[in-house]
Order: sequence, then C-alpha cells, then structure tokens
Amino acid sequence: MDFKLTSEQEDIKRAAREFAEREFKPEVMDECDREEKYPLDIVKKARKLGFSTVKIPEEYGGMGLTLFEEVLVTEEFYRVSPGIGNACLSSAFGTELLVLFGSEEQKERYLTWVTEKNGISAMASTEPDAGSDVAGVRTKIVKEGDEWVINGTKQFITNGSMCDFVLVFGRTYDGEKRHHGLTFAIVESGSKGFRARKIKNKMGLRASDTAEIVLDDVRVSDENILGEPGRGFYYLMEFFNHTRPRVAAQAVGIAQGSFELALNYVGQRKQFEQPIASFQHTQFKIAEMATRIQAARLLTYQAAWHCSKGDPRPELSSMAKYYSGETAVYVANWCVQLHGGYGYIGEYPAERFYRDAKVMEIYEGTKEIQKSVIARRLIGRF
Repeated sequence: MDFKLTSEQEDIKRAAREFAEREFKPEVMDECDREEKYPLDIVKKARKLGFSTVKIPEEYGGMGLTLFEEVLVTEEFYRVSPGIGNACLSSAFGTELLVLFGSEEQKERYLTWVTEKNGISAMASTEPDAGSDVAGVRTKIVKEGDEWVINGTKQFITNGSMCDFVLVFGRTYDGEKRHHGLTFAIVESGSKGFRARKIKNKMGLRASDTAEIVLDDVRVSDENILGEPGRGFYYLMEFFNHTRPRVAAQAVGIAQGSFELALNYVGQRKQFEQPIASFQHTQFKIAEMATRIQAARLLTYQAAWHCSKGDPRPELSSMAKYYSGETAVYVANWCVQLHGGYGYIGEYPAERFYRDAKVMEIYEGTKEIQKSVIARRLIGRF
C-alpha cells in the first residue's frame, strides 16, 4: 500500500497550513474565544481560496476534489485553531447533502450561493429531545396544497444564526418503522416564521456559531424538498458517512496541535535543574501521545479514502470518529497536565485546546453511537 500523498495533495496540505499559520493570529484566536466572536473576515478569505468548498463540484464554483483532500485541509486548520478552523470549514456545512441528493436546480441555486456569494449554509437534524436518536425528531414537514409547512425546534445547529439557508430534517408522515417518513427541506433564513438564537457560553469552539432554530409555519415549495420525500433518514446516514471522517480529521488536528504545544513546553520547562523532557515519565507520555495521533490519522485517512473512491464504509467512518475524538481529549488533557499550573490558565493555549477537544466525542454522533454503528456492522442487529 502506498501511503505517500500525491504532489497535488501535498500542495493542498501545505497551502492550508500556511494559511492557518498566517491568518489565525494568537490575538485573533484569543479575541474570538473570549468574546465568542465569529471571524467573518477570515471565513471569507478561506472561502475565496476554496478551503471551505473543496468537495463542491467545479461546475458550481467549488474545487471539485474529494473528502480526502478536505480531510487534509481540516487537519491543518484545527491544528492551529479549532474554533476559527470550525468557523471557516463549516461555513459550507450541509452542502454535502445537496451534492449527493440535490436536483440540478437546487445545486445551481444553493451551491453557487455558497461559492459565488459567500453564502453560509447549515444542516439541522438535532432537536432538544432528539440527538443521538435522529428518528425521534418532532419537527413536521407536511404537505398543504402546493406548499410544505414546517414546524419545530432545532438545537445546537452549527451556523444556525449566521446561515443564509439550512437543510431541515423533519417528519412528513408516520411509517411502519420510526426511520421511515423523514424528509429534508431547504429553508432560507429570510423565510417568514424562521427564527434563530445564538447559543452562548459554550465550553469550546467559541469562534464558531451554534444556535437554536425555531420554525413556525415556515412554508416552502416542492422545489425546496431534497430528493424523495420520506427518504430523509437514508440521506442523513449517507451524509454521516462523509462527514464523520471530517470530524475525525478535526480531532486529529486538535491532537496534533496539543501535542506540538506539549513537546515544545517540556523541552523548555525546567524542574530539579533539568528540562522535564529528561524525565522518563514525560518521555513515555510523549511517545504514547504521538503513537495515538498517528494511529488516529491513519484510520481517518483510510475512512476518507474509501469515501473518496465511492465506497463509504460506515464502520470505518465511525471507528475514525470515535477513536480520533478520544485521542483529541487524551492528548489535550496531557498537554494541560504537562504544562502544570500554566496549562490551567487562559494565557496559555493548552487550556483552549482542552476545551475545544471535548466536543469531538459528542457532535456528529457521540462516541457511544459510533460504537453501536461499528458493532452492528460487525455482528449484526439483535
């Protein structure tokens, strides 16, 4: 097996790293985290260079590349700043559904809105009482005459208060099974009855927008229904196959950034008249961190490679997401521990990486859900 990146992939990875190191300045990272400020100017710069539209086909203004290249960009952005990286790379969140299942008219309108007009997209499936249980959503998307009427509340929606349009997941009818009868509708944020409230005081990723969305008799036409009504659950599962490796790459980036902070610090910090890097316990911990990161990276790359070849493997995507998320938390935790008291205060970035890492075990499917997916794929359902 050839583990070497192509020259084009190396160039993309290098360009992403250079952009992040140049644009994600320490004072900007601190400001965005402290004030929960969305870095719109940086988001627009990243969009202009194509970093947030890697997978959108060229005919709609994107780079026309694959999930594998997107994973390379993601890792480099999150390595420098998870919060700003999330704001930049999630600014086109949900467009994967349009690429996979959208009509030509939907792609032409909404994908170009993102690529040509700096539009911000979102995808809304989670609700106050339906997170891991996606088939338990209560939002209704019901046909009335020539229109579809949408009512419901969505929670923890990335870009929810910033988006120009959002793909809303809801129930159209009750089927024989709970996951039947679910549908996606494309809702523009300027629609009557659409309200969004920014969620503040998050633990991490504070530069990224997260919101509650309320849909009160929002009306859309047939042209705004994604694919076939009632097939939404299956669309969402395919969506997760493609987005979970990306979240895994976010976690790998966080782990790598935390590791580099720790490695630099232990070489400089002295105790008992010698660098703490000279202590065997420190050396062993550095070795463990590096090994876990490399294992997580290779698993993430494998899952992304299969998706990029048109052969998504749900168990691999879930393995990558689960293991990389745990690795991010493990490495960020030890980064703080190795910094000692300095790791506990906001003046050092170790503290911010620690807070940013935790959500990698939660969003886009908790680690418990990932284990369930893996087990079902390997031993079947009971």
